[in-house]
Amino acid sequence: MAGRITKSEDQLRPDPRFNDKVLSKFINCVMVDGKKTRATRVMYDAMDLIDARLKKEKDENAPENSLAVFHMAIENVKPQVEVRSKRIGGANYQVPMQVPRRRQQSLAFRWIIGAARGEKGRPMSRRLADEIYNAARGEGKAMSVREQTLRMAEANKAFAHFAR
Repeated sequence: MAGRITKSEDQLRPDPRFNDKVLSKFINCVMVDGKKTRATRVMYDAMDLIDARLKKEKDENAPENSLAVFHMAIENVKPQVEVRSKRIGGANYQVPMQVPRRRQQSLAFRWIIGAARGEKGRPMSRRLADEIYNAARGEGKAMSVREQTLRMAEANKAFAHFAR
């Protein structure tokens, strides 16, 4: 049954270091095979790497800590519209639709983690730190996936009247 209310939001505990629920949810998405301790270690190492990079940078507009960079990256990657396939009169149309807030967050998580996992040859914490830092600056693979989705929605704007 789609759209049913679950207790998962109430049961989600904030992470121990930053006391942030969004970061805790992200750690759960990074987790593979139920190894939450390893996922937490990877994420905290990535946050430490972002902090180190922020200390080297002398930009006044830069965020003050790694948690702010993380939230900025998530906000930058969140898509506003996406295309959904809809069958109308025997033809399939790519219909642009608004994305609900929870799906925006889950897509952003998925794209950032997918981009980090797509690279090979370096530790996951370093790949994740680079992807989060680049996404906060509006660059990187996750941002290109977002731009590609936006372009697809723009191209199929003519079918917007099929959206319900």
